[in-house]
Parts: sequence; C-alpha cells; structure tokens
Amino acid sequence: MYKAYVIGEKGLIQGFKSAGFEVCHALTPHDLQIVFQQIQQEGGASIILITEELAKESKEILQDYRLISNAVITTIPTHKGSQHLGFKELKRQIEYSIGVDMLGKEE
Repeated sequence: MYKAYVIGEKGLIQGFKSAGFEVCHALTPHDLQIVFQQIQQEGGASIILITEELAKESKEILQDYRLISNAVITTIPTHKGSQHLGFKELKRQIEYSIGVDMLGKEE
C-alpha cells in the first residue's frame, strides 16, 4: 500500500504526523538518498513532501528518484519563507509535457 511521506528537518515536519504522513528526518542529500531507498523497500509512496532547503541541496537526487517513482514529489516552505521551488518545478514539468508555458512568465 502506498503512503504519504514528509521529509526534512525534524522540527519543521513533525506536525505532519498528526495529518497521517510518515515522517522521515533528513538533514543532508545523503540522508535523503537513504530515506528514498527505505521508501522503495517499503513499497513506495503516493506523495512525498520535502522541505525546500533540503530539496534545494538535493536537486540531482530528486531528479533521479522522479525517474523511478510514480509518487508526486513537491516541496514545502520552511520558517525562512518560500523559495517557490514547487511552483518552478510544476511549471517546468507542464511546459515539458505540453510544450506551452501555461503558468506564465516568472516575475
């Protein structure tokens, strides 16, 4: 059975546990890679939320995991504010899929 996961710094993601997410602590790209391996061993995920700070440091690992997983992977902002990484990735994927920038130019 697929699960929903949230990955990032412990203090930032703990609240997601009450919403039914599996909480996985990771501080570095290496930690993220280990968490992804554990998720695959457990049978996969339907949705994965990753803190923006960790995602920013782990772009290549995220790209590789997207190739082998059907999970929706997106970012969540931290206490430092949003860097809009999730929006930028969604925009890139839509443009790649249909060849049109439907979400408009970034300002």
